[in-house]
This record gives sequence, structure tokens and C-alpha cells, in this order.
Amino acid sequence: MKINLNFTNKGQAAIGKFNNEELLEIFGRYSNTLMKKYSIEVTVPAEGNEAIIEKGVLSVYVDKIECDVETFFKELGRDVKVPLKKRLTPEDKLDNVFKAETIEA
Repeated sequence: MKINLNFTNKGQAAIGKFNNEELLEIFGRYSNTLMKKYSIEVTVPAEGNEAIIEKGVLSVYVDKIECDVETFFKELGRDVKVPLKKRLTPEDKLDNVFKAETIEA
């Protein structure tokens, strides 16, 4: 199943401080960590995600889903805030980073 992570306005401002490779690394690493807790397989492919910042979207693929997908992505959003906030100024607020949207079942 393909899921698009559509970045919010504040999320787009935060990811703008990174390059594409860094974003793929962050989302891949945090997804892998969460997969130890949730029964789901998440793949963050480089192919199709060449312009994350420009499009404001990161596409991921999920498989072997045995958990609540919405809960997984809410927790992922909370977790990825940590590295994203490190490059923001203290005045910048970062609430929701992205909204998960199922594209293909």
C-alpha cells in the first residue's frame, strides 16, 4: 500500500532546512525504530522521492500491516519532529509535521 506523507505548512518550512538524502535517512531510520514496536513493514524508497521539498510530499510503502496505520504515522510524526526542530529557530513552532494519505490499497 502506498501512503503519501503530505507536509503541513510548518512541516514544509522545517524540511526546507534539509536536503533530500537527509530526509530519506531521517524517515527511514525513525520508521525502522517504530517497526520494532508496531507490526508493520515500511519502505522509504529513494525512487519517486527525488523532490520531497519541492513537492511537499514523501511517499512510503507499507506492507504486512498488523497494527493501526493511523497510530503508527501519528507516532512517526511526533518522532521525526526531534531532528527537524534542531534546525529551526527557538521561535519556530512545529505542530503537525505531515498528514498521512493512503494512495493505493
